[in-house]
Amino acid sequence: MSRRLANVTLDNLDDLPRRCRRCVFWELDPVGADRAVEAGDPGLEKEAWISSTLLEWGSCGKIVYVDGVAAGFVLYAPPHYVPRSVAFPTSPVSADAVLLMTAHIIPEFSGGGLGRMLVQGVAKDLTRRGVRAIEAFGDLKWEQPGGCLMPADYLLSVGFKTVRPHLRFPRLRLELKNAVSWREDVEVALERLLGSMSPERALRPV
Repeated sequence: MSRRLANVTLDNLDDLPRRCRRCVFWELDPVGADRAVEAGDPGLEKEAWISSTLLEWGSCGKIVYVDGVAAGFVLYAPPHYVPRSVAFPTSPVSADAVLLMTAHIIPEFSGGGLGRMLVQGVAKDLTRRGVRAIEAFGDLKWEQPGGCLMPADYLLSVGFKTVRPHLRFPRLRLELKNAVSWREDVEVALERLLGSMSPERALRPV
């Protein structure tokens, strides 16, 4: 089973799930998002946002492929590119951080560590670009798989810490220097694990 990460571009944007491809929850303010939906094609607004963010700031998302099939994605950008971010009770996002907007794993690929792979891909990218931290708005009452928010428990499990508590939407932060060292520790652990397995077992999906 092969896994690879690719930057989100206009060429592979259609590999996102259809609902996510047309969703502009983060990319527009609440009023603008409603207008885009009423106009009938929010996917055009999504495409415009990806295009302008790529041109002005650079890579703003990653897609993970498993055996050539898109299995999940993540989107991220500085908060001033994300109008919806100011609508949360725990805003604003810190000036030195990039906002992890949303992440989604296709249900049939869940449980295989792809979420961690996406977060670490983002961390590696942003570390190279001199960003100090990633922040995200978590949902403590998350019940809807595939929603626009990520469960706070998941963010905590991959290394985020709460920086502004809230009964529903805490703001969480991942210091990238910690993410890099965590990544190195995980790689060492994986090498030891795979080294103790037979080739047949090592190739089986977990």
